[in-house]
Amino acid sequence: MIAPEGLPIVAAFVLVGLGISAGTLFWFGLFGIPIAAAALVLCVWCVWFFRDPQRAVPTDPGLVICPADGVICLIGPASPPPEIGAGSEPLSRVCVFMNVFDVHVNRAPLAGVVEKVAYRPGTFFNASFDKASDLNERMSLLIKTPAAGRIVVVQIAGLVARRIVCRVKEGAALRAGERFGLIRFGSRVDVYLPAGAVVGVKVGDRVSAGSSVLGTVPTSPQGAA
Repeated sequence: MIAPEGLPIVAAFVLVGLGISAGTLFWFGLFGIPIAAAALVLCVWCVWFFRDPQRAVPTDPGLVICPADGVICLIGPASPPPEIGAGSEPLSRVCVFMNVFDVHVNRAPLAGVVEKVAYRPGTFFNASFDKASDLNERMSLLIKTPAAGRIVVVQIAGLVARRIVCRVKEGAALRAGERFGLIRFGSRVDVYLPAGAVVGVKVGDRVSAGSSVLGTVPTSPQGAA
């Protein structure tokens, strides 16, 4: 399955690739084969980049589902982006870096209602750098969960990424593992876990959106404040 936002780009790659291949083979014969092959490789990569595979989402409400495919690049206390209004007290932050070969569709880490969506323009540093959380272009979501309090998810543009797509608006209800957006061409997603959460991954771990578990959260009614 291809992400809807990627269909026009995939179609453009295919049409341009076919045109280049046909033209080079017509004008240069066998000497045009390397160019035609390169165009084919780019088309296959584009389809691969915008793929949107089905995932088996864990059903335990206390599990924090990974929102992105990639590698855990940073873990530690940090304050959520100020524009999202989640306070300045440091929370456990888990950062997932996506390279250009990873699935770039993002998924909700917990079930809940989107209380706020906040966009902030910025720069385009390498998304694996710590400063990318503060300086890069980003889209933040504040999600109120039924029993575990609020969780913050931040889509961060990277060195090559120039387009953040967020499909949901304030008031939308999300299921755990439900698709809510994507980032084009290499980027990062940060998750600020609710107070009392236990991180279950480490830096360097490879994770998958919708199926890997980042940690656990308390699910008592007190956590819903």
